[in-house]
Order: sequence, then C-alpha cells, then structure tokens
Amino acid sequence: MMLQELLERLPVTSIAYDSRSVMPGAVFVALRGLHADGARFAPQAIAKGAIAVVAESAPLAGISVPWVQVSNARDTLAALSAAYYGNPTDDLALVGITGTNGKTTTSYILASIFEAAGIKCGRIGTIGYRVGGREIEASRTTPEAPDLQQMFRSMLAQGCGACVMEVSSHALSLRRVDYLRFAAGIFTNLTRDHLDFHGDMEAYFVAKRRLFELLPEGAVGVINIDDRRGPEMAAAAKRPVTYAIDGAADVRPGPLTFSLDGLTFDIRTPRGAIHVRSRLVGRPNAYNILAASAAAMALDLPFSAIEAGITALEHVPGR
Repeated sequence: MMLQELLERLPVTSIAYDSRSVMPGAVFVALRGLHADGARFAPQAIAKGAIAVVAESAPLAGISVPWVQVSNARDTLAALSAAYYGNPTDDLALVGITGTNGKTTTSYILASIFEAAGIKCGRIGTIGYRVGGREIEASRTTPEAPDLQQMFRSMLAQGCGACVMEVSSHALSLRRVDYLRFAAGIFTNLTRDHLDFHGDMEAYFVAKRRLFELLPEGAVGVINIDDRRGPEMAAAAKRPVTYAIDGAADVRPGPLTFSLDGLTFDIRTPRGAIHVRSRLVGRPNAYNILAASAAAMALDLPFSAIEAGITALEHVPGR
C-alpha cells in the first residue's frame, strides 16, 4: 500500500511516532533512534489501536495491519503529517529562525510586529508555544512533525495569519520541518553548541544551512552577514536579504544609542528608514531587532507596524 493510499483508504485519526501515545485509528511511524528501532514497538502500537505501521525495516512476523516499508521513516513522518493535516503552512506566513543565539528574542520581536500589523501570530520556541490565544509549555524547541502540523492547523482555525518558529539544528537534522512552506528564514549567528549531537562545527553549520535549502522559490533568507558563516548561509538562500552592524548589508543601523532604558536608532533599508525605540538593551538585541525588522520589511509589512511592534515588546520572558 502506498502512503497516499493509506490515508485515503483507511479511517486514519492521527499520525503517531511514540507507541505510548497511540490512539485508535493512528498510523504508527516507527523511527530509528540512536539505541533502538521503533519497529520493535509496533505490536504495542497495534494493541493500542494503530491501524497501519510505517517503518524502515521489513514487517515483523504475525503483524495483522498494513505495514509500509520506507527508506527514510523521518521523511515519511513529515510527509504524512503534512498530508494528513492538509498542508496548513500553505495558508500561513511561516518564518523559521535558526542560529545559536538570539532565536527566542527575535521570534518575540517579529511576532509583536505581525500583531502590530493586525495579523494574529502564533509562536513556537524554547519558552513555549502560542496557538491562537493559548500558551502551551514547550517540551522541546521545535516539536516533531505531527505536533507541528497539528499546531499550524489549530492556528489557522483560531484566525492566525502568521507564525514565527525557532528551528533547532536537531529539528533540521531529524527532518521535523520538512514539508513546511516557509515564507522566510532567519539566520542569527553560529557559535559552538550541540557538538555532542553534530560532532563538529561543520556538521552543525550544515544542519543550520538546511533551513535555507528548504525555502521555496520566492521565500526570503534573512542573514546576519557579520557572522563569519553568514556569506555561506546567504549563498544557500534563493532570495537573500542581509543585515549587519559592522559590515556592508541590505539592512543596517544608523548610530546606535545604548542606555539602561533601551535602544534608540534608525534602521536603513532599501525601502527607507525605520525608527527604533526599544526597551531591550545591549548590542545582541540590536542584532535581534535588525533580524526581525529585515524579515518584516522583506515580507512587505508596513514600517509603522515594524516600529510599533518593536516599541510594544517591553521584555522577553526569561531573557
């Protein structure tokens, strides 16, 4: 049975990747982990009501439900999730933010800008997930594909027109964000982190770069060109827009005024100047404001909304 057939012919109620959370009518996608093959848990999933199994391994003996063998279960999990939930990101302005530092603050600034523009905005990241008007505690920075697609579908149902999402290197490597349609991607910076998972800095960079390789035609890649890996990241984006404080870039600040009360400066863009007054403090937040502003500009949000959204955000929880 092919995957599309599986969704069309069976009374599928959900897509599951953890046998413990299977509900009746689920398709169980068995993922290979570092220490175990999820196919081992297919009998438990079936006992809980799974009506089909998708796995990289051959069917186990005695299995009573359809078993679809695939070459990459993670790719299939993402594809099935998108199809089951009706590709909700086709109707949502989704902005993915990747990098070592600044993702959370940049996501809050950009969400505030969308709201100032009159566009209800969801948010997914380290601190939590905002779906419509509801805040949900975060289990991980970037959830697994079925959880993401379910949240996007709920955002649309609750009137959201946009979502900003932190995209971790783990999520990119593990294909959790495949089959999403991004309107834009943002790269903040790259410093040493997560080498226990990626092995070395080159593998970590390659994982981050995948976000810009996933962008569809027309989507903008917003890149911090002051970062030493910025030029390589920009080369991966089909429609790059660069920002910087020190170097030449599409989006740059005028003279920066730092104080304990916040930041005041103009942002120079190809479309004119944005006047910034922010309660956020310090040079790192100047970069975060530039990133969010560059993305908002590239997505054609009004400058008045960019200015109002930046001013409205007084603080970021835990930052």
